[in-house]
Amino acid sequence: MRPLVNFIIAGVQKAGTTALYDYLTEDPAVTLSTIKEVHFFDDESIDWQAPDYGRYHAQFDLVAPGVRGEATPIYLYWPNALERIAAYNPDIRLIVMLRDPVERAWSHWRMEYSRGVETHPFSWCIREGRQRLLDAQPWGVHREFSYVERGFYGEQIERLFSLLPQDQVLVLTADGLRADPGAVLGQVADFLGTPRREATMHREVHVGREVGAKLAAEDIDYLRGLYARDMQRLKALTGIEFR
Repeated sequence: MRPLVNFIIAGVQKAGTTALYDYLTEDPAVTLSTIKEVHFFDDESIDWQAPDYGRYHAQFDLVAPGVRGEATPIYLYWPNALERIAAYNPDIRLIVMLRDPVERAWSHWRMEYSRGVETHPFSWCIREGRQRLLDAQPWGVHREFSYVERGFYGEQIERLFSLLPQDQVLVLTADGLRADPGAVLGQVADFLGTPRREATMHREVHVGREVGAKLAAEDIDYLRGLYARDMQRLKALTGIEFR
């Protein structure tokens, strides 16, 4: 039997996953995929009744020592991706990076707007713009326009905990990684069963560009209201709270 991938940074977008991946590239006890985001378990072109994992394993050095992992932050959000991961390796360990969902939505919109993918203002996108997901395939999800939907962390974590034991999941925050990367990387090392390393220098990766707009107070209040119940669920599941 071929070696399996041992861990995945499975979410969330715009919450420090690239920074964490970048830190881990310097750890000799960790072997990472050749590209950061492999996008295997969210690929709807694969026959998931009989998936060919050869294409997935081609992204890794399977004979290198240490634990093997990748980082594709859409996995936590994308329908059936977590189920596919659990079926691939029931012993896999998942790392989830979270960020205040309002800040995450704003950062996500800024990225898509600066790329030219999004042409509508943020205020419209988080209200009327959510209807666009009803025309998407798969129904109800969208890779680019899911500014609001990706922020329902409680719902997504609850689904994850229904698929894998909680001791196989590590939930961290972008603020924690930014404030004390050494401590967070120590948590990651303990979780993956690798040696702790010396304190590392702080870094910023993929910092968003300004787009000539500011996050409006009414949009903050609107999103806080949308997320309120889900944030209670997240706190009950993980102890993490965003205000």
